[in-house]
Amino acid sequence: MRIATYNVENLFDLYNNGREYKEFIPNTHSKWNLKNYRIKLKNISKVIKDINADIIGLEEIESLQALKDLRMQLKRDGIYYQYFKIASYKNTTIKVALLSKIPFLYTHEIAVQSSYKYRNILEAKFRLHGEEFFVLVNHWKAKSGSESMRIVSAKKVMKRTEELGEKKNIILLGDFNSHYEENILFKRKRKLNDTDGITGINQILGTLEHKESASRVNVPYGEFYNLWYDTEENKRYSYIFRGKKEAVDSIIISPSLLSKKGMHYRVHSISVFNKPYLFKGKHIYRWQMRKKPPIHKGKGYSDHLAVIAEFIIP
Repeated sequence: MRIATYNVENLFDLYNNGREYKEFIPNTHSKWNLKNYRIKLKNISKVIKDINADIIGLEEIESLQALKDLRMQLKRDGIYYQYFKIASYKNTTIKVALLSKIPFLYTHEIAVQSSYKYRNILEAKFRLHGEEFFVLVNHWKAKSGSESMRIVSAKKVMKRTEELGEKKNIILLGDFNSHYEENILFKRKRKLNDTDGITGINQILGTLEHKESASRVNVPYGEFYNLWYDTEENKRYSYIFRGKKEAVDSIIISPSLLSKKGMHYRVHSISVFNKPYLFKGKHIYRWQMRKKPPIHKGKGYSDHLAVIAEFIIP
């Protein structure tokens, strides 16, 4: 079973609900119109089809309509996701969503905070061949906010983990806006470090001490393992910022998925989806816009790359 996460970079629909970023107000001088919308859908669909995941978490989807339009484009392109859900209870500008070939037992939104600065987390429960597992799709606060804001989301994840049970099969995925060793990197950026060195992804999720490969690591219940440690260091990235590779998107698993009993992670299967067409020179071929004034060029994909991992269900 292949599971992936992909930040598609601002997939907005063509309806004006008043919360759009100004460059995505439809049918204005920015040229966010039917032509460019269809190109964006087609391009993102190509990536998702090539990934061919059984379950894929998506970030930066504006609305249920945008998700449905993407799903329909995927169907036209030859890949069908029968099951879909978006975290729509809070009317944030962009949201997380899920496409799946496997039916949900249920979906549930985890409210991080009432403030629109925090996006809800989308939880889905699955059962396949008698094995139950939970997928939580995250999109934590960007680096425009300090680390204390990402800690709020991390604590919500841990609270929900305690409610589900620490021995359950739990897969956290999404755009955490945190490097897998954020505790080291963010100390160089004083405006981010308002937590005395504590980070959400490392200390709160408990990934800090588990840096061995999946075949050797020993993770206690109540903590998580970041799958980036199960591949070579030069392959650990999903984003390029000012020429530097960063791993802001992750797939993070509970200890039960490291055991070979029942459902488990397939060792060394973590990878970044980095096909040549997703690059322009040394840069990720993101959705192209002229900056001043902002005008959509109708080219490109996303500023993030997808991350993929595989799981075995006996």
